[in-house]
Amino acid sequence: MGRKGFYIDMTACVGCRTCQIACKDKNNLKVGTIFRQVRTYETGVFPTPGVYHYSGTCNHCSNPKCVAVCPTGAMHIDTDLTVQHDMTKCIGCRYCTWACPYGVPKFMEELGKVHKCDACKDLRDKGENPACVDACYMRALEWGDFDELKAKHGSNVTRDLPILPNSSITNPSTFIKPRITALQKDFQKKEV
Repeated sequence: MGRKGFYIDMTACVGCRTCQIACKDKNNLKVGTIFRQVRTYETGVFPTPGVYHYSGTCNHCSNPKCVAVCPTGAMHIDTDLTVQHDMTKCIGCRYCTWACPYGVPKFMEELGKVHKCDACKDLRDKGENPACVDACYMRALEWGDFDELKAKHGSNVTRDLPILPNSSITNPSTFIKPRITALQKDFQKKEV
């Protein structure tokens, strides 16, 4: 079984947050907790301003910092090479929340434990897509075999954006087709 991952087409994303809502609904998350988050950024200055959206969640990295620091093995790489979390082993120490450079694992106050995106493992085990992928009406998200996604979208993708940590830190399983404004380092960027 090969490495799995996400493809994000920022040129198609309109920032509707349907993927974020689908994830929140599927995981029955309380107010304030989000596993997939769409962030909107403004770049540049008049007369050449730009706006882009980034839909981020767990990147299911091949060198996950969250797994490296977990003292109980709750955070682990599963047989499908995705980063999974075993709630029965979690002691709520939050080391993973501090170690992940993407800020993905979330401490669930009501449970006293951490949880995160599992790429809808229960749906994938039935041959379905993650909820966020199927919810995206612009088809800006894809899930699949990492090598196949790379072959399909390879010439138009990156794994690095100025708003993200360098991919060499964790080797994320995410490919991104960026908007040009998302790559411009010389423009001021701010989240809106």
